[in-house]
Amino acid sequence: MTLIFAHRGAAGTHPENTMVAFREAERVGADGIELDVQLTKDGEIVVIHDETVDRTTDGSGWVHDMTYRDLRKLNAAAKWGGRYGHCPIPHLEEVLAWLEPTKLFINIELKNNRIPYEMLEQKTIALVRRYGLEKRTIFSSFNHNSMRFCRMVAPEIETALLYMEPLYDPWTYVKVMKADGLHPYYRTVTATFVANAQRRGLAVRPFTINKPEAMKTMFAYGVDAIFTDHPRRAKEWKEKRLNE
Repeated sequence: MTLIFAHRGAAGTHPENTMVAFREAERVGADGIELDVQLTKDGEIVVIHDETVDRTTDGSGWVHDMTYRDLRKLNAAAKWGGRYGHCPIPHLEEVLAWLEPTKLFINIELKNNRIPYEMLEQKTIALVRRYGLEKRTIFSSFNHNSMRFCRMVAPEIETALLYMEPLYDPWTYVKVMKADGLHPYYRTVTATFVANAQRRGLAVRPFTINKPEAMKTMFAYGVDAIFTDHPRRAKEWKEKRLNE
């Protein structure tokens, strides 16, 4: 059964990586949420995709140059014309505290492929363990060295490798990295690839699937999950396929 992960929350209809987007994802029946984490100047784990705040907030500057207090003053819904009021950038702990009593899974993407945030892995692992979410959490990153480190430090938490281009001999590579899953760009995914991965016990969760035709194809391939900005749309298409 293909699960539906709300990419940055219900980012197609709500401000990405905000609590309102995560709550909407749960409301429309997503199986899990996906979010991105980075570190502030004072070492706090915040939920934001870009290394700067310019695109998604009313502020400007690098995340790692701002304190957590400074970041909380920014409005992550500023580009939505006042529709959602003031939405602060969440702390990862805020999200985990909200998620813990739900049934949702969470994919935490560590955004350390461009900036080598010191202790990001250890701090994120500690928070996941504090809330007892080890079995409902997936770590992913384009920084595969980071995923290998997470596997060494927290073998009980699933890791997955993000990538845009097809991997050469992916099965040997994944074995070396000791990862549990592959998170490829969806256009690189084929039915044969999915079957070969699953036969080896590897989960395949492509990103980011927003168009109905692409959703239909991924559901037909039987991927383990999809990441989508439109979880409500994905659920409708999934139910439609089940009723065919």
